[in-house]
This record gives sequence, structure tokens and C-alpha cells, in this order.
Amino acid sequence: MFGMRTERVIPGLPCRDLDDVLPFYTALGFEVTYRQQRPNPFASVRRGGIELHFFSVPEFDPKDSMGTVVVVVPDTMVLHAAFAAGLRAEYGKVPVSGIPRMTRPRAKQGMTGGFTVVDPGGNWLRISRLDETEENAEQPKGRLGRALAAAARQADSHGDVEAGIRLLVNGLARHADAPPADRFPALVYLAELHHRTGDHTSATASLTEAQALPLTPTDREALATDLAAATEIATELNLQTPTE
Repeated sequence: MFGMRTERVIPGLPCRDLDDVLPFYTALGFEVTYRQQRPNPFASVRRGGIELHFFSVPEFDPKDSMGTVVVVVPDTMVLHAAFAAGLRAEYGKVPVSGIPRMTRPRAKQGMTGGFTVVDPGGNWLRISRLDETEENAEQPKGRLGRALAAAARQADSHGDVEAGIRLLVNGLARHADAPPADRFPALVYLAELHHRTGDHTSATASLTEAQALPLTPTDREALATDLAAATEIATELNLQTPTE
């Protein structure tokens, strides 16, 4: 009797207008399963086992949203790749700054890893792996790994981008002699955070420094995800990426 799962929880999230959020979620691969305008604007979307409901409040400001949903999935990388493909197809890029935006999967100090989606209503979807706990979460690697994980916790989980920037700047200064393979992901993430704040000058400087690092073929293979992120940020900043 107690082993049967008969309960379901479906979050209800605010937005300013249904037409703000529904196209975004269809780009992520969700199906709009219901919509009404009267007596109150309301809609529901579903993608696999993820179901969300939305109600609109015309005077609502997405920057003030405190809506949060935790989503556990078998593989965060697979879902992130699917979401990213849908966003690129619909919008031409994966937004990493402002509202909406999506972070990249990465380890976070003292927390499970995964990534975050902030929808056009300012609601946070925190995606983590089904079997991951704080105890078995991926541990930071390399001399700058701890600073990177701490920055991700502040910037991606807590939304304090400035704190994340400070942690990375201090970590990069403290470990100035760290190997290029350790510095590269920290600099790319720093560029991403600067870009998120609108400081494109600092973002460009961080990315340029990352691109100048002498990475070996083995480094490049291990840093494939970070290299792809660097290319994407460079495109958004209208920078040229170096040829290999």
C-alpha cells in the first residue's frame, strides 16, 4: 500500500503574460496541454514527466519572481543538450544572461550539480540528476576546481553573479601558476558571468586570455564542453575564435 505512488505535485508558476512563457517552453520541447484566457489566463505544459502550470498577472515583474521548481532527471547532460538545441532552433542561441537564460551543467560546492533554467516569467527550474546527492556529487577537480565550484554555487544556484565573479577573480589570482587546463574553464566561466552582467569588456578580456592558453590535444579533449562554451560566448560577443 505504502509503495504505491498515487500522488502528483504540479507547480503553479506566475508570469506576466502566457504568450511570454509558452513559446519558450515549446522551444524546450514541452507540449501545451491546456490554455484558457477567461475567466483567468491559465495554461499547462508537459514534457515527459515534467508538468508545469502557469497563471498570468499583468502587473507581475519577472525580476521579482521567487518561483522555483526542482526537477530530477536521469541525465542532466542529455536534457541540457535537448533544451539547448531547441533554444538555438527557435532563438538562434542559448541565452546565458538576462531573463530568460539557461546555465550550463557544472559541479557546485557542497551541492548537487546540474543546471538552471530561468524562464521568461523569472521562474527557476533547477535541474539535477536523479541519483545524485550532496554526498555523491562530483567533486571539484584541479587547483582552481574549488573556486569554480564555489562560484557556480553563488552565481548559478543563489543568483549572486557578482559573488561568483569575485570568487573566480580571487581564485585565478591565487593560483596564477595553475596549469592551462585548470585556468581555461575558470576563465571561460568568468567570461560567461561578466557577459551575464552586461560587462562585455571584462567578458572579452577573460575570454581572450582563455583562448591564448596553450592547450594540448589531450587538454582539448578533456575540455570539450568548455571549448564549446567559449565558442558560443565568443559568437555572442562578436569575437573571432582561434583556429586549431
